[in-house]
Amino acid sequence: MAIPRLRAFNGPAVLSYGFRLFFLLGSFYAGLSILMWVPLYTGVLEMNTLFPPVDWHVHEMLFGYLAAIVAGFLLTAVPNWTGQLPVQGGPLLGLVALWLAGRVAVFLSASLGWWVTALADSAFLATVALAVAREIVTGRNWRNLKVLVSLAVLLSANVLFHVEAHVQGVSDLSRRLGIAAATVLIMLIGGRIIPSFTRNWLVRENPGRLPAPFGRYDAVSVAVSVLSLAAWILAPELVPSAVLLAAAAALQAVRLVRWAGDRTVRDPLVLVLHLAYAFIPLGLLLLSLAILAPDAVPDAAGMHALVV
Repeated sequence: MAIPRLRAFNGPAVLSYGFRLFFLLGSFYAGLSILMWVPLYTGVLEMNTLFPPVDWHVHEMLFGYLAAIVAGFLLTAVPNWTGQLPVQGGPLLGLVALWLAGRVAVFLSASLGWWVTALADSAFLATVALAVAREIVTGRNWRNLKVLVSLAVLLSANVLFHVEAHVQGVSDLSRRLGIAAATVLIMLIGGRIIPSFTRNWLVRENPGRLPAPFGRYDAVSVAVSVLSLAAWILAPELVPSAVLLAAAAALQAVRLVRWAGDRTVRDPLVLVLHLAYAFIPLGLLLLSLAILAPDAVPDAAGMHALVV
């Protein structure tokens, strides 16, 4: 008999899969955050938060919006990878409540204090990491441990963000660490989804050249990219970091070309995956240029390209 993919669930459809509610709330929150960001940056709007305006913007886009999207994806995809049943109903609603509590805590952090805010805000990613770890261990799906490592790094960056903001008054290492963790997640998961979706569409609609299967080139390109991001995190002003970032940008650009995106122009839903991934090599290149020519290319350009 076929293995059931879902428990019997008669509740609201948005609680049947992790992506439904987290994608909805995360996207809504991203739009709301940007609407708040401009008046906050110009001083028209004030909030009861301990974070300076730029830090609030960085934190809520990385650990508010992005964390929700990452959770929604992993809570949906990991059960498919491991053969386990997904989180649904009450437990899923509990995770959503943890995420919302973190957003409220950051907004009111000036009243709550930094350590209470840090605990409330970090609880969400910590719980998601435990849920993903349980699925991977129970399903003995060891090949996906690297995804869990990236998630753990994202959690560590969130904790460090609160510590840096409290001790130094502004984030530094933690914002680069968070962006790097998100970028590596996209390299890993995008490296599965984009060639797979492209291959499926091409076989059906446009026979001919297909995406190159995952191989040694992909492994090397990801490894060099991880090394370059680590150098950027620890030494964001040194020329060797710029050289590594430029090499990673070239490798990732070739990796993208190998996925035959040029043959998917007739289907925007597939083409947009390739266009989105193009911001990875672009962001790495801009980070490299920001080190080599800081007067011409601001460091924020590379950061924003990566997070696009």
